[in-house]
Amino acid sequence: MSFTAILRKSASAATPLASRLVRVGQRDYHSALKRQVNLPRKSPFFVPFLQRYCSAATETPRPSSTESLLRVIESEIKDAQENDDNDRVEEIPKDFPFKIDDNAGQQTVILTREYEGELVKVEVHMPDFVTGEENDVDDDKEQPVQSSIPLVVTVSKKSGTCLQFNCVAYADEITIDSISIGAPETSEDEMAFDGPNFHDLDENLKKGFHKYLEIRGIKASTTNFLHEYMISKDSREYMGWLSNLKQFIEA
Repeated sequence: MSFTAILRKSASAATPLASRLVRVGQRDYHSALKRQVNLPRKSPFFVPFLQRYCSAATETPRPSSTESLLRVIESEIKDAQENDDNDRVEEIPKDFPFKIDDNAGQQTVILTREYEGELVKVEVHMPDFVTGEENDVDDDKEQPVQSSIPLVVTVSKKSGTCLQFNCVAYADEITIDSISIGAPETSEDEMAFDGPNFHDLDENLKKGFHKYLEIRGIKASTTNFLHEYMISKDSREYMGWLSNLKQFIEA
């Protein structure tokens, strides 16, 4: 027998053997996979799971920097959840004169009420916190700076004319920074004159404006409640911001 004939005979004998080995290998692979995931081959979940299982092996892994950022965010969420301010709900005092309009995701709370035909609107901003660190000191007065909340109080007449006060509320104290008068025909592009520096006004005039605000509900009992309310809101908004951030990073 020639050498060429011997090669042809060996090749023809090896082909069926190789085919059988491939089929056996495939059966063993699928059998082992079934045992691993405990799903019967006839199960309707087997094929979808197999597809996910195989595709997972070829997926591009998430960058390590992203995983690290997610762990930090999750840690912050856990700390925020353990904070008592996160789920604390401030009870509104019975004599609180304003209606509260508080929308999640907004940095301000709007208070409204009517007083003798006037509309009183208060825009309450997030508090400026004092952390107790050495930097929280007023250099001019050499005394600790207090936590505060900025307020914009607008008193409107039915004619459309309004008086706007830019205020800052501290514990048991309200300061007025400026006062401006708005007319209904004034466009948004026109800037109203804010008047002189409030602190330069005559003392009797300053006392008169403070009394004007007080009888319309802008007083210490109101702003002290707002301090607690806005601290709780700040915690809730921070939690919501963290959750939205986590969802974005994971997407």
